[in-house]
Amino acid sequence: MDDVKQEIAVAAAALVVDEGLDYGAAKQRALRGLGLPARTPLPDNLLVEAHVREHIAIFHADTQPGELRALRELALQWMERFSDYQPLIGGAVWHGTATALNDLYLQLFADDPKDIEIALINQNLDYDATTVTGLHGQPVEALTLVAHCPALQSRVLVHLLVNDTLAQRGALQPDEAGRKPRGDARALRNLLLESESSTL
Repeated sequence: MDDVKQEIAVAAAALVVDEGLDYGAAKQRALRGLGLPARTPLPDNLLVEAHVREHIAIFHADTQPGELRALRELALQWMERFSDYQPLIGGAVWHGTATALNDLYLQLFADDPKDIEIALINQNLDYDATTVTGLHGQPVEALTLVAHCPALQSRVLVHLLVNDTLAQRGALQPDEAGRKPRGDARALRNLLLESESSTL
C-alpha cells in the first residue's frame, strides 16, 4: 500500500508543479489518472510536498528559484500594504515550492473583519468575496484580487483570508513536520535575503 501512496504522490506532485493544482485536487486527479479505486488511501501532504521538491529539482531547477523570488517579493508588497492587519504568508510561497502558477495566500487579522473590506474599497481595489475554511477550521471570508507581477510578466491571484484577531493564537504553531506553517513580513524578508546571499 505504501508503494501505491508513493505512486499517487509522484503523480500528484507533477500536477501541483506543472498545472498549479492544489494538493487535494492533485491527489484526486492522480488517483483517477492511475486508474485506482476511489477509496484508495491517499498520501499525506508532506509526502506529496517531498515529491514536489524532487519534481522541481529535476524539471524546473533553472526557472523555479526566480519565480519563487518574484512571488515572495510580490507577497511582501501586499503584506506591507496591509501591515495594519498583521499579515502572515503561508502555502507554497512560504515553504519555497511555488512556481509562476501559484497564487498568494495571506492571512489577515482584524477586530472587525469588515475593516479589511473597507480598506480595499478605500484603495479602489476590485475583489471577489467567497467563504473558505480558516486557520482553525472555521469559515472565514476570502477576498480575492488580481495583482500584476512585472517580474513574471503575468497576473497573480492574491487571496486575503479575513480572520478575527483571536485567530492569531496558534497561527504560528509548528506543523506536523515541526516547521512554522506561515510567517510575517519580517520572516519573509529574511527568506529573500537568504536566497539572495546564496546566489552571490
